[in-house]
Amino acid sequence: MSHTSDAPGTGAARATRAEQAGVAAQPSAEGHQPGIRQAQKQQTRQALLDAGLRLLEHQNLSSLGLRELTREVGVSPAAFYRHFPDMAGLGVALVDEALGSLHDMVRAVLADGADGSVPDVLIERTVAITAAYVDEHRPHIRFIARERHGGVRTVREAIAAELGRFTDEVAAGLAAQPSSAGWSRAELHVLAGLYVDHMVMTAAELLEAPRDDTAARRRIMHAARLRMRIISVGRRHWLDPEPD
Repeated sequence: MSHTSDAPGTGAARATRAEQAGVAAQPSAEGHQPGIRQAQKQQTRQALLDAGLRLLEHQNLSSLGLRELTREVGVSPAAFYRHFPDMAGLGVALVDEALGSLHDMVRAVLADGADGSVPDVLIERTVAITAAYVDEHRPHIRFIARERHGGVRTVREAIAAELGRFTDEVAAGLAAQPSSAGWSRAELHVLAGLYVDHMVMTAAELLEAPRDDTAARRRIMHAARLRMRIISVGRRHWLDPEPD
């Protein structure tokens, strides 16, 4: 009994016809590996950030040891260096995580004032947003408050750079408000710095107050609104003619 074999090219033709009919080859497990590895890498990086934040609740970054951190996560010290160049790099990443999402919120508040909205309404919203952000990100705000003047220079510089960006954004937002007519860019930048410093101070005060001490929180928020109103009064009269 004779056996017939496929003619040259017949198998390839059948494969081509199958593909044309919509029968695609199943992807191999190896094809998924890069995506899986990337997800695992990101997961480990986030675990290091989260553990660092926990361990920094009662200590400065300069006192946090690499082995203490990696032991908390359950990875080797060598694994840490696949994500951060050093502990200062971890700190800089925490600064970005703590303050990066605030930029959109700041711009949204400032956009509300571009149409000449009532200052008291903007002040109320600004203080409320600050309080809510502290409540939702207490470990991050605690880290910023401690490390702003801490012993790790690159982290101090990263915090200063982020606050500088906030000041620039606030200055740009103030410039768009009708009440800024006649102000120089330098003057608006100084005013913006006052607002940013004030809100950083308010955040630090809220952080120190027990979350269940509603009376203390009300006092802090009332003082914050009062300070902003005083700044606003000075702003309204900045361009008044000097008395003879």
